Amino acid sequence: MAVLQDRLDRAEVVQPDQIPPDVITMESLTRVRDLDTGAEATYRLVLPYDADAGRGRISVLAPIGTALLGRRVGDTVEWQAPRGRRRLRVLSVPFQPEAASATGGQALARRA
Repeated sequence: MAVLQDRLDRAEVVQPDQIPPDVITMESLTRVRDLDTGAEATYRLVLPYDADAGRGRISVLAPIGTALLGRRVGDTVEWQAPRGRRRLRVLSVPFQPEAASATGGQALARRA
């Protein structure tokens, strides 16, 4: 709960066209690297009813989802998983709805 409160305290309301294209937002696709195993994965941040971890669809309300929301390319995210602390580095945001809307549907990949 303290983590969520901290995020809320730092939150800032911005218009969609003001969101940098390398920020993870709802429905964004993001490529990450596990800093402990080196494994890479691609996730889409979704609402809970659309979540399907097997297909890389992560709920924004899951610990990993709240850790990723609002992060940028190059950021390291950490959260507590059932088997211990996990760490990921955000490698790219190949699709972000706000960026796609601003470019007529063509979102550019951003890499660390």
